[in-house]
Amino acid sequence: MLNTRINAPKKSALVRVSEAHDADLHAGNLTNWQQEYDQTSRGRFYGRIVELPFDGLQVFCEHTSQALQQKCMVWPDSVWLGIPLADQAESRINGLTIKTNTIMCRPGDCDFQLSTPQDYDLYGLVVDRSKLIKMAAIHGVDLNWKELTEYGRLGVPNKTLEEVRFLLARLLCMQNKETPPRLQQDIVMMALLEVLKEETPQPAKTQSYYHRKKVVDCACQFLDHHLDEPVTVTQLCEVTNVSRRTLQYSFESILGVSPIQYLRISRLNGVRRALVQSKAGQSKAGQAKNTQSVSDIAAQWGFWHLSQFSKDYKQLFGESPSRTLIGLNG
Repeated sequence: MLNTRINAPKKSALVRVSEAHDADLHAGNLTNWQQEYDQTSRGRFYGRIVELPFDGLQVFCEHTSQALQQKCMVWPDSVWLGIPLADQAESRINGLTIKTNTIMCRPGDCDFQLSTPQDYDLYGLVVDRSKLIKMAAIHGVDLNWKELTEYGRLGVPNKTLEEVRFLLARLLCMQNKETPPRLQQDIVMMALLEVLKEETPQPAKTQSYYHRKKVVDCACQFLDHHLDEPVTVTQLCEVTNVSRRTLQYSFESILGVSPIQYLRISRLNGVRRALVQSKAGQSKAGQAKNTQSVSDIAAQWGFWHLSQFSKDYKQLFGESPSRTLIGLNG
């Protein structure tokens, strides 16, 4: 799915701010990430990214107004830490719950899935592996790469997290123009080492998690290849070789939605993505007419009852499909 090779950022720059009113367009605003976002809660979307890029190091704060299912991958030979702001509702990384004293961690060039709630704010740190190793050696910090890259979540003392959040908030403040970039970068790296020095791996505690994750992965792979077909729960049970009850529980515990909700949401987001792309293609073509109508695109994603489709689409995204096709800001 996310197989486009991406590269680490180069020179340092000032704080960058990007905003979007579509979840998938917002996903593309994070520099050097390869992502795809599906909106899962109802209402108009707003996303904002405040980003500070350095040479081989990226610091950002991301806000999303609606609940999302995210497919993500960062550049190769790097490590990503995701630190939710304090008092956030629970999120999930690959089905593992992130609470107030846990953070997320994944290696670069590796797909992972996030399930995030409404009104979610997250600090992100991405660093080149070689840069992190060098800094750790200078300051005498031992890094356990198995712990950092295998489990997906790390336990960190609340006091350490509070200090790091405070530091990142100051660095990403638009008024922070006095601190030289070299010093800013050093401050971030020291904070990163402080987190990793205090971390404790938080693996899944039971074999049932691995079984549920396998069931969901198998079902999602099947659904992704049959989005334009009327897939039934019975089919998914046959494909995954589990009972309906197990299928339901697996989806709800890993993704927070039922299998039927997942299929419906995936299809609606697929239609929206196609409508946005169709609008973009029309804009590039100047006066050329759009060759696909809303009904054409909806049918490609398995929606045959257009009145019900339009109702479901507007409930999820807060606007009609024709409005999306006209343009998000039109």
